[in-house]
This record gives sequence, C-alpha cells and structure tokens, in this order.
Amino acid sequence: MRIPITFGFNQVISHGFGVFLFAALVPMMQGSVDINSWHLALAGALTQVSYLVGAMLLGVIGPRLDSGRLLLITGSLTTSLLFTMAWLDNTTIMIFVLTVMAASAAISWGSIVELVTRYGRPDRTATNLSIASSGTAWGYSVNGLIILLIVPLLGWRSGWMAASVLGLITLVVTFRLLKSVRSQSQDQDIDVTFAMGTRQLFKTVLRERTAFLACLILLLVGASTMTFTTWLNTYLAELSLPPALGGYTWSIIGLTGMIAGFFVGKLADKKGPSVTLLVIFGIFALGLLAFTYRPEQFVMLAGFGYGMMYFPIWGIIAGWISKQYSSKATMQINGIGMVTFGLGGALGNVLAGMIYDATGSLSNVYLLICGLAVILFVLAMYIFLHERQSNKPRSDSFLQPEI
Repeated sequence: MRIPITFGFNQVISHGFGVFLFAALVPMMQGSVDINSWHLALAGALTQVSYLVGAMLLGVIGPRLDSGRLLLITGSLTTSLLFTMAWLDNTTIMIFVLTVMAASAAISWGSIVELVTRYGRPDRTATNLSIASSGTAWGYSVNGLIILLIVPLLGWRSGWMAASVLGLITLVVTFRLLKSVRSQSQDQDIDVTFAMGTRQLFKTVLRERTAFLACLILLLVGASTMTFTTWLNTYLAELSLPPALGGYTWSIIGLTGMIAGFFVGKLADKKGPSVTLLVIFGIFALGLLAFTYRPEQFVMLAGFGYGMMYFPIWGIIAGWISKQYSSKATMQINGIGMVTFGLGGALGNVLAGMIYDATGSLSNVYLLICGLAVILFVLAMYIFLHERQSNKPRSDSFLQPEI
C-alpha cells in the first residue's frame, strides 16, 4: 500500500491543491486581492487549456524522460508555486501561476500511471491506480480542513503555506519511495519498457480497440461529470432548493471518492475492468436517472454515483490499458485520454450554456447528462460482451485487423 498511498498524496498536491485550492480560497482572498468574475472566468479557461497542453506534451515527450524524475520535478514545481501564491497580490501573476500548476498536474498524473504500472504488483494494478487517482478526493477534504481550521485563525495566505508544507513532506516521501523501488527493480533486472513514436501513438488511439474506447470513454466522462458539477448549484437554485442541499451533495461526492478507489480497484483486479466499468457506470446512470425524475429527493444519490465513478475511473482505465500495453505506452495513451476528457468537459459546458440560453432552464441539460451516462453504460456492456468472447492478450484493431 506504500506505493498507491504515496502517489495518492501526490494527487492531493498536484490536483487537490494545484487545481482546486484557489477556487476554495477565492471568497477569503477577495477581501484583500482584486479578484472579480472576469478573473475567475479567465483562470478557469486558461487552466483548462494548460491541463490539455500538459497532457498532450506528456503523451509526446513523456516517454523520453524518466517518469520518477518527472514526478519529482512537477512536485517540486507545484510545492514552490503553492508557497509563492501566499505572497502574491497581483491577480494576473496568480492566474499565470495557476496555469503552470495545471499543466504540472497533468504531467504528474501521467508519471504516476507509468510508475505504478512499471513497479507495482501486476495483480494489484487497478487497485493501486484507483487509490492513487482518489487522491484528488482526499484533496477536497484537506482543502475543507484548511478552510475550517487554518484560514480563520491565520488568514488565507496561511492556507497556501500549509499546502506547500504538505507538498514538501510529500516530495521527501516520494523521493525515498522512488529510491527504494528503483533499487529493487535493479536487483530484479527489469528492462526498460517500450514507448511509441508520436505517429504510432495517434495511429494506435484511432485504430486499436482498447486505446480508442479508453479515450472515447474519457471524452464522455468529461462531458458528463464536468457539466454536472459546473451547473449543479445553479440548477438547485433554479428549483428553489436550499443551498445546504448542494453542500451535502458535494460532501457526499468527496467522501464517496475517498473510499471508492480501494473498493472499485479491488473489484477491477478480481473481476476485470469490463465488469467494473459496468458497475460504476450503472450506478452513475441510475443516480442520474433518479435525479432527473426527482431532483430534490435524489440529488445526493446522484452525488454518490458521481463519486463512485469519477475518482476511480482514471485508475480503472489506466489499469485496463496497462493489460495490453507497456508502462510507457500506457502513460502515452492515458495522456491522450486526458486530452479527450478535457475536450469533453469543454464541449459539455459549451452545449449546456447554449441550451440554457435557448430555454432558460437547466432541466434539459441534466437530461443530456443522463443520456451520456446511459451511453457510458452501453459502452461498458459492449466491452463486457466483447471480452467474454475474446481472451486474446492483445485486442484486435477497432477499425481493421492487426497484421
């Protein structure tokens, strides 16, 4: 458990703090820093683009670099920038720092995927990756503790400093872990794994079944989950529901995500990724079906389904890819998957905005999200049925047979 927990805390630093802490601290920061709605919109757009650029760079140049060193570099960069945020008063510089941390977060997760698939136990790949990916949910909770316990006493700047201290501790623990696993791998004489060239990478994603479906799934996950969270509180307000209901739902999402990684990963290692995808997409779809039918009664059920699916899905997909590709190739394909996830999230939110402007209501937006969840379940069913019929070590081409 040392590997997934350590890498899970890297997710706390890179995603929990580097991507989400700013949004959590904004209300406290606005009293002393000029942050308006335009700044928030710009920060959201630039960090999204930066995350996509980081994911794309990882897929193209990541295999040429040592993943352990890359993880330490991104961890050092994010920790330094978190400390820097505590001393900034210029909003433009803050947005630039957030943009750099977003790209660093994408590269950090890709490095974790490669390291887990290379050094972790093969029979625990899905569990290890799911636990590590759930570190983002741990970050949600730590952000809450920072806001509740530290900021009221010492101010918002102390929140960034506390995050940087935890980042430094994580960096030291990660360095020691990597030193240990590298020493063990040298003793076992593990060879360097195969990586793909850029042209071959895109050819693989477009033509081979597992790589294509993995990226398609992440596209749909991005379109459904990012749209769900972006408009949730607005939709609840439209329905004249109490704000506390949204707060409870967010709490359930975070708590569910914290524990989902272990149990969902265990299921994937025991029953396989196809069964696990069926289960988590089924829970997600049922929660959304109930939510669209009676939002006031089932919004927390939808939040539970969201947490069960969103946080572990990164580990499940990466573990599924790793069964058929080397660790470096898994990192590359996962990088393209992160890009499709971001594109899906952007497309979903743009479409939601268009629907909202045209109809003046978000009910149709959540019907669309529900439809996407059903499509995800259908895709999982297709994967399940296909894998029952084929036990080949490497999947056939999705568009044409491999030679």
